[in-house]
Amino acid sequence: MQKLATLERFAPLAAVAALAVLCLLLSLWSAWMLLPFVLFAGLTALGVHDIRQPSHSILRNYPVMGHMRFLFEGVRPEIRQYLIESDQDEEPFSRDSRSLVYQRAKGVEDKRPFGTRKRVYDAGYSWLTHSINPVHITDSDFRVTIGNAACKQPYLASLYNISAMSFGSLSANAIEALNTGARLGGFAHDTGEGSVSRHHKAGGGDLIYQVASGYFGARAADGSFDRDKFAVTAALPQIKMIELKLSQGAKPGHGGMLPASKISPEIAEARGIPMGVDCVSPAAHSAFSTPIEMMRFVGELRTLSGGKPVGFKLCIGHRREFMCIVKAMLETGVVPDFIVVDGTEGGTGAAPVEFTNHVGMPMIEGLSFVHNTLRGAGLRDQVKLGAAGKIVSAFDIARALAIGADWCNSARGFMFAIGCIQAQACHTNKCPVGVATQDPLRQRALVVSDKSRRVARFHANTMKALGEMAGAAGLSDPRNFLPRHFMARQADNQMVTGDEAFPYLPEGFLLNGVADGQGYKARWDRAEAASFAPRD
Repeated sequence: MQKLATLERFAPLAAVAALAVLCLLLSLWSAWMLLPFVLFAGLTALGVHDIRQPSHSILRNYPVMGHMRFLFEGVRPEIRQYLIESDQDEEPFSRDSRSLVYQRAKGVEDKRPFGTRKRVYDAGYSWLTHSINPVHITDSDFRVTIGNAACKQPYLASLYNISAMSFGSLSANAIEALNTGARLGGFAHDTGEGSVSRHHKAGGGDLIYQVASGYFGARAADGSFDRDKFAVTAALPQIKMIELKLSQGAKPGHGGMLPASKISPEIAEARGIPMGVDCVSPAAHSAFSTPIEMMRFVGELRTLSGGKPVGFKLCIGHRREFMCIVKAMLETGVVPDFIVVDGTEGGTGAAPVEFTNHVGMPMIEGLSFVHNTLRGAGLRDQVKLGAAGKIVSAFDIARALAIGADWCNSARGFMFAIGCIQAQACHTNKCPVGVATQDPLRQRALVVSDKSRRVARFHANTMKALGEMAGAAGLSDPRNFLPRHFMARQADNQMVTGDEAFPYLPEGFLLNGVADGQGYKARWDRAEAASFAPRD
């Protein structure tokens, strides 16, 4: 039996070897037989190599045929996406969500017949409560002014903008298409931590300059923050706001490294780094180490930028640490113009699986916590809140606005708008549609003039849908959404209102010592402005 099993495992190799010999003999009568001879001889050589190689046990035991396993594994994501998964499966975005973006970006019909496909009686289903007396909204160019009393150049931002994605992670054509679309549609484009590239400038759209721990665009030779370089970059007319990145949803608390082999002259130019040297983004900032130092740094960025709105972005981790920052705002008197709350569901940055799946707070809970903490400290009216994390539809935006956001950002939504097919090959440099690659031949597939119009259309159609949702709720502006306009099903036959799930806590309750019943006061008492460490 053992000999028979061995023969079965090596039979394919023996077969291709025999066919190679047969084709070689037949080539004496017909030269055309040399073609199959080359094929079978190649497979024979491959099988011999399989037996001798030490890395793959399957190939040693199943020469030639073992490669079928790797072939099927390689195309498994595509088979699943196109043939197996349902329209509702989120991997990580459902086909329904992707199709909605594609349709709105192309300007084609985005309506659907025959009712909802959602399981409306399952736990987790949520809905908007509509009015018997709806409002017709004609102007869907919804705006929010970002900039408090300390800001000299406030920015009138759209309620929906492009979230942070760096040149380097995205291709040159992708960056230019996104930024050109932002200009055409009148909304903002976050540079990501890779700084401002020539492709951002070519688009001519409004920019949010992100300053991360690598300080790209404002980086000294030793990797520290260079004030003079920052002032030069921040002075660019395209830059409307400055965003200090503390963490991102894809990999909160994790730094990164761009290998020297991946640093092109264009990336080096944008980031202000040398060629031929690995580029490190530390997990933590070197310009500050305490909440008070952080707030002073925010104040310095505001001064160096000429009074442009300055804020910070983070994914909530230790909630007490955010309260340390808020206490530092009160102690120093430096209050940021905005805070962007990212959720762990954010994901354009390649990250270790453990970080992607298990580190960081989801956006909805993080947004509610930040909103209520600022209310409790009496600062909510001075700080605008942005929200990011799988926000691609008008319903996503409306729900975030109700929970406490003043505007929303999207990365992957706008990636879909420029042609992303969710191949999830972003980290391989082999993106099939030219979005997340630096390969010139691959990125030529992305035509800037066409995709930039799709970006603008996706934004405009989403804002139109948002206006229709606000009108259906009886509101004249989506900024008036409140938690009570939404309901959710927690379990079968059990409904909860938005006010119950995400209540607005009283203004000043943290300063007044009012008990909240949700642990805010206990964390506030353990937080201090001088250190991120917990108070004993």
